[in-house]
Amino acid sequence: MVDIPRWELRGDWFDVCKCNIPCPCTFAQPPTSGDCDGVLAYHIREGRYGDVRLDGLNLVFVGAFTGNIWAGARGVGAGFIDARATERQREALQMIFGGRAGGWPAEFAKMFGEIRGIEVAPITFEIADDLAHWRAEVPGKVAARAEALTGPTMLPGQRVQLHHPPGSEVGPGPDVVATWGRAVVDRADAFGFRWERSGKSSKHMPFHWTGP
Repeated sequence: MVDIPRWELRGDWFDVCKCNIPCPCTFAQPPTSGDCDGVLAYHIREGRYGDVRLDGLNLVFVGAFTGNIWAGARGVGAGFIDARATERQREALQMIFGGRAGGWPAEFAKMFGEIRGIEVAPITFEIADDLAHWRAEVPGKVAARAEALTGPTMLPGQRVQLHHPPGSEVGPGPDVVATWGRAVVDRADAFGFRWERSGKSSKHMPFHWTGP
C-alpha cells in the first residue's frame, strides 16, 4: 500500500472542445453532437504533495467520449506533464491526477476508462488577469487558445459567468465559477487524437482540491 500524504492544489483550469457555446456538459447534459473531444489544461498556482512543492507547474490532457459523461459514459484520454517538474514532482502529479491520491481528481479519473499514455513535455500556459483570454500549448502536439465571450450589451470588463455549474470538471465547491469563452485555436495531434478547429466552446474555472 502506498502511503498518501496530505496534499492541496489551487490553480486555473480551462478547456476547448467541439461543443457549441455554451458546452452542455457543464450543465450535466449530453454534448452538442452526442460525442465530444477536446483539450483540458491545468496551471497550479500553489500546490504541495506532502513536502513536495508543485507551484507553477502545468498539465495538459486530450480526451474524447460519447454520451453524457455525468450519467455513466466513459472517455479515452492521454496527457502531458510539465518538463520543468523534477522526478519527485512528476511522481506527485501522477499520483494526484491519476486518481490514486484521493480528492476530486480520483472521482474525475473514474470517467476515463482508457488512458493512452502520459508524456513529459514543455508546456506553455497563460491566463489574463482579467480573464479576457487563456491559452496553453505543447509544441507540435496541442494548442488551445480562447477569448472571453463578449457582445453588444456587455459593459467593458464584464464576463459571461455561471456560478455553481452542475457539471463542473473541477468538482463541487462553494466558489466554482465558469467563465465562458470562444475557442480561437483548438488543435491536437497526439496519442491518436487529431483535430483542428475554432469557434467552439471554451470555459475557465479556478480549482481548489485537497486529499487524500
